Amino acid sequence: MNTTSLIQKYNIPGPRYTSYPTVPFWDKEGIALEDWKKTVKKSFDESNETEGISLYIHLPFCESLCTFCACHKKITKRHEVEQPYIETVLKEWDLYCDLLEERPKIREIHLGGGTPTYFSSENLKKLIDGVFKRADKFTEFDFSYEAHPNLTSEKQLQTLYDLGSRRNSFGIQDYDPIVQKAIHRLQSFEQVKKVNDLSRKIGYESISHDLIFGLPFQTEESIRNTIKNTIALKPDRIAYYSYAHVPWIKGVGQRGFDENDLPKDNEKRYLYELGKQLFFDNGYVEIGMDHFALPSDSLHKAMESRKLHRNFMGYTAGKTELMIGLGMSSISDSWYAFAQNEKTIENYTEKVNQGIIPIFKGHLLTEKDLIIRKHILNLMCNLETEWKIGLEAKVKNEIVNRLKPIIDDGLVEVTENKVFVNEKGRMFVRNICMAFDLRLIENKPETRIFSMTI
Repeated sequence: MNTTSLIQKYNIPGPRYTSYPTVPFWDKEGIALEDWKKTVKKSFDESNETEGISLYIHLPFCESLCTFCACHKKITKRHEVEQPYIETVLKEWDLYCDLLEERPKIREIHLGGGTPTYFSSENLKKLIDGVFKRADKFTEFDFSYEAHPNLTSEKQLQTLYDLGSRRNSFGIQDYDPIVQKAIHRLQSFEQVKKVNDLSRKIGYESISHDLIFGLPFQTEESIRNTIKNTIALKPDRIAYYSYAHVPWIKGVGQRGFDENDLPKDNEKRYLYELGKQLFFDNGYVEIGMDHFALPSDSLHKAMESRKLHRNFMGYTAGKTELMIGLGMSSISDSWYAFAQNEKTIENYTEKVNQGIIPIFKGHLLTEKDLIIRKHILNLMCNLETEWKIGLEAKVKNEIVNRLKPIIDDGLVEVTENKVFVNEKGRMFVRNICMAFDLRLIENKPETRIFSMTI
């Protein structure tokens, strides 16, 4: 079967697998707060000394709405919201520290959004200083943050560097003015170059640029120009995401253009393959799914040493068993369970002020969940996975049967104890993971809840 036919066959709605089970298939009963606390404490006691913990802090405010975005955010130009929000986040952190009893050793901090650089330098310093009043840095420490080029000053870059950050990520998406207007993300190459060059001058060791293919009105010419501009600045990492068109989700703002304005199937995939080749031509190496890095970057080194990990923050260069999410709508992962915070600032703040860890839903992983999670994580990071004896043998035959059409199409190779995704199958890794996804298969959604896989 040729590539065009394969794309038509496999371009179906499917998860991105930043977790397993994926959020729509968490137990409807959720997780009791006390059970969540027990799994957090168990994971912490097992791993704090050996690998540390990760913190994801969600900073949800943006000054304007980007119509490609499906994140939980709050649109406001009233910057007086900054200080009370940070105070609430630090109160939530205190609730976790009280639970853990010992000082956490933080291996990784990531500030996500929203727009983290919406916050002033003073408030960002207050946040990070507040975190480390009750924590220490792990031996290997990685502090990164997302930044909007139009809302990032030299003072913010310097402040975050002084607080320990050596890595940042700029949301570029596309440089074409027609595309930028459609997605309501207007920023010039000159502005991006300014913050990129300032980051280099200050001493940042890894700079990432986020691009998206499949946006409205994108063409081969516009993608070539966007990537040409990106390569000119030589970021250490490039995330080249597939646009997730999910206009049915409340508040995503994706009705600012018509679905007919989007590149379709083969056209969209061509934009990815074009971008991939241009990255290869300029010394970048493909990492997992949708990511590229220079050989000198820690993400590439993690892939080479088979230490690449994937969680709700995306791909990371090191695994921690415990990841605590702070802030409105943040998702935490104790390895044995997931929990998501309240999705509105009002409900989130109310619970924290009552002294309650502000989760509103979650999932306690079963023994079978943990097995499937391991295999999907291996496939997403290493493009291969191995079977072990015991309970795994009971699910192996079922999964191999579902993989049969994918095997017949030449996308994976299966031996007695191993599944290996070949180069042809790399673009279909989400589909391959879906064959392992028992919860998706057992609870097939009646309506579309995921973006298209290709």
